Amino acid sequence: MRETTFFILATLQDGPLHGYAIIQRASALSRGRIKLATGTLYTALERLTGAGHIRVADEQVVNGRARRTYELTPSGGAALREHADLLASAARVVTERRATRPVVRPA
Repeated sequence: MRETTFFILATLQDGPLHGYAIIQRASALSRGRIKLATGTLYTALERLTGAGHIRVADEQVVNGRARRTYELTPSGGAALREHADLLASAARVVTERRATRPVVRPA
């Protein structure tokens, strides 16, 4: 799973959001690492909708434009948790090794 996909799904854990809110929350959750362009976001939202990981929760017309709100589906939540577990397991390879290795200081 791409990092952007991971953070898009993560933004929807607490409830439905519209596109601009997803962009803002992804940036906040990633501590500024993820800076989604509008085109990138909507391409990812289409892909994730097609995969069944998210769905349109609501659609309203605001100032003459359709505003969709997206929500995480059960399969999207499962995919997100599975990837989070994979990342945590990979991180433990480093953190546990570092914790058990003796510190060698230069003479």
